[in-house]
Amino acid sequence: MYLVLASSSRQARGPAGTEPEAFIQPAGEDGAPCGPAVVVPAGGHADTVRRLDAPGVRWVWSGTREHYLPLLRAGASVGRCHDLLRCRGILAYSEFAPRSPYILGLQDAGPDPGPAPAAQPEQSALFEAPGTGPALEDLVQELGGQLAAVADSLHPARLRLLLAAESAGSLVAAELEHAGVPWREDVHRDILARHLGPRPADGQRPRELERLAARLRRELDNPGFNPDSPQDLLRALHRAGIEVKTTRSWELRGHGHPAVATLLEYKKLSRLHTANGWAWLDAWVRDGRFRPEYVVGGVVTGRWASRGGGALQIPRQVRAAVRPDRGWKLVVADAAQLEPRVLAALGRDPALAAAARGRDLYQGIADTGFGGDRTQAKVAMLGAMYGATTGESGRLLPRLARTYPQAIAVVERAARAGEAGRVVSSYLGRSCPPPSSHWAAAQLSTTAQEQRRADAAARSRGRFTRNFVVQATAAEWALCWLAELRRRLRSLAAAGAFVGELVFFLHDEVMLHVREDHAPLACRLVEEAAAAATALMFGELPLEFAVSVSVVDSYADAK
Repeated sequence: MYLVLASSSRQARGPAGTEPEAFIQPAGEDGAPCGPAVVVPAGGHADTVRRLDAPGVRWVWSGTREHYLPLLRAGASVGRCHDLLRCRGILAYSEFAPRSPYILGLQDAGPDPGPAPAAQPEQSALFEAPGTGPALEDLVQELGGQLAAVADSLHPARLRLLLAAESAGSLVAAELEHAGVPWREDVHRDILARHLGPRPADGQRPRELERLAARLRRELDNPGFNPDSPQDLLRALHRAGIEVKTTRSWELRGHGHPAVATLLEYKKLSRLHTANGWAWLDAWVRDGRFRPEYVVGGVVTGRWASRGGGALQIPRQVRAAVRPDRGWKLVVADAAQLEPRVLAALGRDPALAAAARGRDLYQGIADTGFGGDRTQAKVAMLGAMYGATTGESGRLLPRLARTYPQAIAVVERAARAGEAGRVVSSYLGRSCPPPSSHWAAAQLSTTAQEQRRADAAARSRGRFTRNFVVQATAAEWALCWLAELRRRLRSLAAAGAFVGELVFFLHDEVMLHVREDHAPLACRLVEEAAAAATALMFGELPLEFAVSVSVVDSYADAK
């Protein structure tokens, strides 16, 4: 059963910020109402949700973060949901969806607006007009349109799983934000003091950065330049005979001038100060928790993004501050070499599946077709997935294609489709954006110069679509992994065995905060969830999605 939840007003709030009056409409498997709507009084959302939530219930709302976070703060959680906005964005452009009036209407409405700015509620206004009261009828109608589109699609089971996984991901994202990453502020401040010196006054450089800046000025014989200004720095480097086009670290490392080592150290400490320094700590860590806002499907391939705080870029320099509470442990797991394993599944390639079985996939490839040279095997596989088909990668690719023809055919077909301006899709049905009108116009060349530009643009799009089918499918597998792990944790908690909770997710890595005596159980749950996600997506497949798991007292010890 679906339970459609709609608030009567985005502005009307009760005492102390409680939720406004709301309405809940039961709906059947086709999305049609199957009972009278329930009125939920202001402030009564959490109690009502706790009473109505059950294994067979799926909550429907316009945006998960807007509706679910207040419930979590009030002590209520739900098992499953259907996020209309997230599902709407997928269906609008999925190749699997039918060309029905509903789908065509979504496309006529223009691109999905995407996640709203952090200071604003989610884009629930898509389903209501100002001053009209509850949007319940709009939500029920939207649900019916989405379910009908899935039922009439080319691959209903796959598309249904994708929408369920995306919605489950939105629940996990809200729960991660609510739980927060355990963060020791005292350890973080010690790290900053050790690397940067005492905390400076606002607007001033820390002591160690000032010391390096003074050394840079001496080594470059340029007393007045500002190392924080890219223009000043580039001019100073050129005056010293260091001919670089940018100030990027990879380009600087190619020069032997003594100032380069100092500059690289300055850049490293400057990143620490600006990205995770004292100001970051003041803004993002409260009560021993770092609580970023995750953006589900924030990347075109379905990968997550984040708003503020750099949740997806916790640098190694500060990972030692991520520590469990007393009597707890961190369980950190990552899916090893996820994308090439996904490619093996997409191609149903038995040879590549065998290379991945029970060992390092790249070494398995090396032993099969590259004389045991793991580096060559990795270069060839990454080139195949990311489109680096010239140089060393291009030289090795034919050997890879001969050994694993079914897998390599998947990315080659995707590349050719992209070059021709066609759309490609993930395994479950997330489709890439169509080429822009500017791209299409550029392909209508009339001169040799225009043709060269058109060919370059086509190859660029081919590289994008080549990787899209792999990365988007990997993102789907990760969502299924998250959902399965969450389900197992909730099931144990409902039975009275609270193991712990998910606190962090990054593409192919999860972190759990668990009771110390339950750490071995948590490790097993992580591995079982990975196996279940593989079976859920691909069925019976002789392919292992290897997961490495570690139990640590600091995130810095997990790698």
